[in-house]
Amino acid sequence: VHGFAGRCITTLPPSLGDPWGTGAEVYIRYRPLHNGFMKPYIMLVCLGFAACLTGCGDPPSPILGDPISIEVPGGTISGPRLTSGPDQGLVLSWMEPQGEMIALNFATLVDSALTSTRTVMLEPKMFVNWADLPSVTHVEGDHWLAHWLRYSAEKTYTYDVVTAQSFDDAANWTEPVTAHSDGTQSEHGFVSMYRDADGVALLWLDGRKTVDPSTENPLDTAMTLRTAIITPRGEKVDEHVVDESVCDCCQTDVAVSSKGPIAVYRDRTSDEIRDIYVARFIDGAWQAGERLHADNWQIAGCPVNGPAIVAEDDLVAVAWFAVSDDSPRVRAIVSRDGGESFGQPIDIAQGRLSGYVGLAALPDQSLAVSWVGKNESGNNALQLRLVSPTEAPGPHREISEIEQLRVFPQLGYQDDHLFLFWTDDTDSGRKLQGVRVPVAAR
Repeated sequence: VHGFAGRCITTLPPSLGDPWGTGAEVYIRYRPLHNGFMKPYIMLVCLGFAACLTGCGDPPSPILGDPISIEVPGGTISGPRLTSGPDQGLVLSWMEPQGEMIALNFATLVDSALTSTRTVMLEPKMFVNWADLPSVTHVEGDHWLAHWLRYSAEKTYTYDVVTAQSFDDAANWTEPVTAHSDGTQSEHGFVSMYRDADGVALLWLDGRKTVDPSTENPLDTAMTLRTAIITPRGEKVDEHVVDESVCDCCQTDVAVSSKGPIAVYRDRTSDEIRDIYVARFIDGAWQAGERLHADNWQIAGCPVNGPAIVAEDDLVAVAWFAVSDDSPRVRAIVSRDGGESFGQPIDIAQGRLSGYVGLAALPDQSLAVSWVGKNESGNNALQLRLVSPTEAPGPHREISEIEQLRVFPQLGYQDDHLFLFWTDDTDSGRKLQGVRVPVAAR
């Protein structure tokens, strides 16, 4: 026993000050031992050692309180989306019908409550979808940017990405401009964005190649991942391709680490492997995407299940859903060098899952991961789990059962609370739901 315990200690990385390199590494490394008698004993020794390290210097791991309902707007609502800004904190946007128009509305979270509703734009041709969501983002100071989707033809999936900006704290908005310049009647959407020195950079899925029927090679007509910068004057600059073949309708996401912007998305290969890829922006250009992990999920259609990414300086984390080894899984993975390299994935949940992940970073570098999956009663439920830098993943916490089959909940962190928003079917129609979950030290 002492020999194995000593071996456990020697496998620790040299930098014990790095919270993602202590207990989690030890737990994962020693879990697969095959000696049925020694396995639980050795696990206790390793976890006890990690706990000693935590007690000697690291703060206690956080725990989740009980969900508390948030008062939300009561109309028929689609597509809630959370964003965060430098001064305004979390911003919740949603779509709501008003007569023959669709309103893009938003509110901010202050003292754990939503402020009064504000309207960005009334749009007669707004594309409303459960997964391809518009957003309202606080850029800096009085500068805001909103994006939504506008039909370009009568076909269901022919729509453009349009943007508008405000420079007086969202009181007035500019005339909308299209974020791309191809002019094709095809699908454009699943936008993510980040602050750039020249304005706001947008990444989106672009279907301009899908309208060409002259080739039988599916990759020649594949969806692409493209990017452009919208300047404060509404000009489009630096539009170019990030990836020539991606999954048709999985959400993209982007974060900015100490090493620059990092995008995550679901790729598509010629043999229909649709794993999660990462692309980094280095020296003024997007580099070719690289596979984050070999799930080897082969699927002939789009699962509509995109990844999520967060970044805080050198710490970068990604969460995603995949079917690996014939088992649905929600996974997370961490980088400690600004996204240059990633460790091994952590299985957050496995089994009867729908996915639709959310991801948030806590101040102690813990992660919160949300997803939709079956509960013990066999019903769809929104679930939440914390992943500590010094311990194995915490217990699942069920937030709410969900009637809707297709829903993409939004997760964010602010003021010692995790916030979750989603839509669900009720007796009076599809309504917005919201909760806050206190996060406290043990």
